[in-house]
Amino acid sequence: MNAPLAHVHVPKEAQVPMVGKTVLVTGASGGIGRATALGLAEMGARLAIIGRDRVRTVAAARKIQAGGGGQVQVFVGDLSSQSEVRRLAEEALARLPRIDVLINNVGGYWETRHVTADGLERTFALNHLASFLLTNLLLERLMQSAPARVVNVSSNAQALGKIDFDDLQGERSYSGARAYNQSKLANVLFTNELARRIKGSSVTANSLHPGLVNTSFGAEDPRSIQRILVPLLRPFMKTPGRGAATSIYLASAPELDQETGGFYAKRERRRSAERSYDRPTAARLWDASTELVGRSLAG
Repeated sequence: MNAPLAHVHVPKEAQVPMVGKTVLVTGASGGIGRATALGLAEMGARLAIIGRDRVRTVAAARKIQAGGGGQVQVFVGDLSSQSEVRRLAEEALARLPRIDVLINNVGGYWETRHVTADGLERTFALNHLASFLLTNLLLERLMQSAPARVVNVSSNAQALGKIDFDDLQGERSYSGARAYNQSKLANVLFTNELARRIKGSSVTANSLHPGLVNTSFGAEDPRSIQRILVPLLRPFMKTPGRGAATSIYLASAPELDQETGGFYAKRERRRSAERSYDRPTAARLWDASTELVGRSLAG
C-alpha cells in the first residue's frame, strides 16, 4: 500500500518557488508520480497529470489539490498506445500554454510478454517509446517555455541493461527482467541523446534512479521471486514521497538550470552504466525508436 501523500519529502534546500511553472507528470495516479506531483504543487507549481485510469487519476488530482496544490489538470490515457500518446500530446498543447517541466515517470514491469495495440512489446512501448514520443511531440512547447526541463525516471536496473537491436521486442526470447533492464537503459540513452540534440536550446534533459520504493509497481504480472521478496523488503523500502525526492530536485533546483545529460540518485549526479555513454548506440536507438513510432521526429 502506498504511503499517505502527507509524507512527501521535499528537502529544505530544494524548497524554492515554482510559482508560475507548469509541470506535466506522467504515471501520476499513484506511487512516485503522484508524490512528485504533490511535492511540486506544494512548491507552487501548476500541475498537469497523466494517468491510465480516470477514477484513480481524478482522485489523485483531488488529493493534490487538498494538499494545497491548487487546480490540477487531468489527462487520461494509456501511454502504451501510440495513438493515445498523440491524443494526449494534442490535448496538452491545447490546454497548457506553457510546459516548464515534463516528468516522464510512467513505467511498468511484466514477467510475461504482453503486446500493445500497436503490436509492440509492452515494457519497451510504455517504459521507453511513450516517453520518447511524448517528449518529441511536446518539445517545441518546452522550447517556447524555456528555460525548461525534461526529467526521465529510469532505475539502477539500467546498469544491467543491454539494447538488443536484433530483438528489441523480445519476440525471439523474452525475459521480464531483461526487458525491464533494457527499457531503463533506453531511458538513459534517450536522455543523453536528447541532451546532445537540443544543446543550446535552454531545455535540459536528465535521468534518475528513484531508489527502491514501496509502491504497487509490477503487481499486475509479478515475478515469482517478487511475490516472496517484496513483503520481506517492504519495511526497508522508501515511501513514495522519499522516492520522489530526486524527481522533485531535478524539476526544481535552481543550481541545475544549465545541467543536462546527467544521471542522478539521492539528488546527486552519478555515473550511469558505461553503455549509456555510447553515442553510436544512443543515435541508433533514436533512429530505431523514430521508426517504431512511425513518423519523423525532431533532430
